[in-house]
Amino acid sequence: MDTVLSVYNSLNGKKELFKSIIPNNVGMYVCGPTVYSNVHLGNCRTFMSFDLIYRYLQHLGYKVRYVRNITDAGHLENDADEGEDRIAKKARLESIEPMEVVQRYTLDFRDTMAKFNSLPPSIEPTATGHIVEQIELIKSILEKGYAYEINGSVYFDVIKFNKDIPYGKLSGRNIEDLIHNTRSLDGQSDKKNPQDFALWKKAEKVHIMRWPSPWSEGFPGWHLECTAMSSKYLGSQFDIHGGGMDLKFPHHECEIAQAESLNKKAPVNYWIHANMLTLNGKKMAKSTGNNILPNEMFTGENNIFKKSFAPMVIRFFMLQAHYRSIVDLSESALVASEKGFQRLLDGISKLDNLEHSETTSGFDVEGWKNKCYAAMNDDFNSPLLIANLFDAVKYINSIAICTQQISKLDLTKLSDLMHIFFFQILGLKTLKSNDGHNNNNRLNGTLDLLLEIRNKARLSKDFVTSDLIRNSLLNMNVQINDTSEGTTFKLN
Repeated sequence: MDTVLSVYNSLNGKKELFKSIIPNNVGMYVCGPTVYSNVHLGNCRTFMSFDLIYRYLQHLGYKVRYVRNITDAGHLENDADEGEDRIAKKARLESIEPMEVVQRYTLDFRDTMAKFNSLPPSIEPTATGHIVEQIELIKSILEKGYAYEINGSVYFDVIKFNKDIPYGKLSGRNIEDLIHNTRSLDGQSDKKNPQDFALWKKAEKVHIMRWPSPWSEGFPGWHLECTAMSSKYLGSQFDIHGGGMDLKFPHHECEIAQAESLNKKAPVNYWIHANMLTLNGKKMAKSTGNNILPNEMFTGENNIFKKSFAPMVIRFFMLQAHYRSIVDLSESALVASEKGFQRLLDGISKLDNLEHSETTSGFDVEGWKNKCYAAMNDDFNSPLLIANLFDAVKYINSIAICTQQISKLDLTKLSDLMHIFFFQILGLKTLKSNDGHNNNNRLNGTLDLLLEIRNKARLSKDFVTSDLIRNSLLNMNVQINDTSEGTTFKLN
C-alpha cells in the first residue's frame, strides 16, 4: 500500500515515512497495564492514543494485528529487580489469591476502555500464560553468552552486550554515563553490574507467585514478557511498538537488548511513545492526593471536580491534544471540551436536514477532506483534524441559517466524511438521552442554574427565594456550601 503517512519514531527522534514490513499488513505491540489496581487515567490516555492509531491504520486499509499484553506477574515495586511483586503485594494486603487481583482489575481495565469506546486489541496475552516462552528465551540468551546465572537467578549482562551491540539507542543513554550515574553494588545483590537486569528471579520463601525453571523456582523479569509475547505473535521483527513515555527507559531499552542479543537486528521499525497526563498543573500521584480515577470522573463522586464528565467528553478532551504532548486535566479545560464536543455533535446532527442548492457550493469539500487527511497523515495529528471538523461545522451552521449554500453532491460527501472522521477514526459516539452519564451532566447543569438564581436572590436581599431553594435542595439530600470562593453543592 502506498501512503503518505509519516510517523514520529522515538528511535531517531524524527518523523519518517511509514512503510510496513509486509505490504498491507501492520504488526503493532503496545505495553498494557499491570493489573494490581484500577486503571490510571494517564494509562487510559496512552491506550486511547493507540486506539486512534489502530483505527486510522485500519481506515487506510491495513490489516492490523494489534497485540496489547496484560502484566499479571513479574512487575516488582519501583520497576526494580528487588522488592515485592505488585500483584502479590495487593493479594497479601487483601488476603486473596493473586489471580483474584488479576481478574478484578483486568475486568475493570476492559470495562473502562470500553466506556471510552476503545476497540479491543487483536490479541491480549498475559505474562503468566507465557512462562514457557519466557524460559525458552532465557535459555537462548544464556546460550548466546549475554546472560549469567547466579544463586538461582538469571541476569542480562548489559556490559558484555554493549561490547558487541550499543546499549541505550532508544533513550539516548550511553553505557559510560549509566555506569557513572549508578551507585556501586552494596554486596546484597547477585548482579555483576548495577546496569544488569533480571531475566529470572529466584523466589524468596514469602513470594507467592512462582514457577519451576531450570535455575530455580521463581518468576520472570518484567522486561522479558514483552519480548516473549511480541516475538511470538508478531515475529522477530515487526512494525510498531508503543507505550507510555515513562517506559522508554529502562523497559523498552531492555526489550531491544534482549531481542538484539538473539537476532542481531532491530526488533521494531517504529517506536511510538505517548506523553503523560497531569492534573491541575501537577503530576498525578496517589501519594499526594492529586489523582482521580476514570469512574470518579464519570459519576462526579470526587473532591477535585464540581461536576461529572461523560467518557466521550474525556476522550474528546484527550484527542484535542497531540499524543506526544503533555496534557493537563482541569475543570475549565474539560468544560470547554464538553461545549466543543456538543457543538460538533449539533453540527453533525443538522446534516440530514440541510437544504441543498442545485448546482453551487461555497465550501470546497475536496480541499477540506485533503486537509483532514493531511492532519492524520502527519503523525496522527488529531487536534488539527478536530480543528478542521470545527471549520466544517461552522459552514454547516451557515447553511442552516441560509447564509451559505452547498450542492447535493457536496452535502453527501461532507456528511459521509464527517461521520468517518468523527465516529470511525476519532472513535467518538453520540451522547444518548438515556445515557446515565449524560443525565448526570444535565442534573449538574440544573443545580448550577438553581445556585445562580439563589445567588442573585441573595444579592437582591430576596431571602425568601434563596432559603426556599436551599431548603428544597436539602430535602433532596443536596447540601449547599457558601464559601468565600463561591457556592458549591454536595450530594449526601
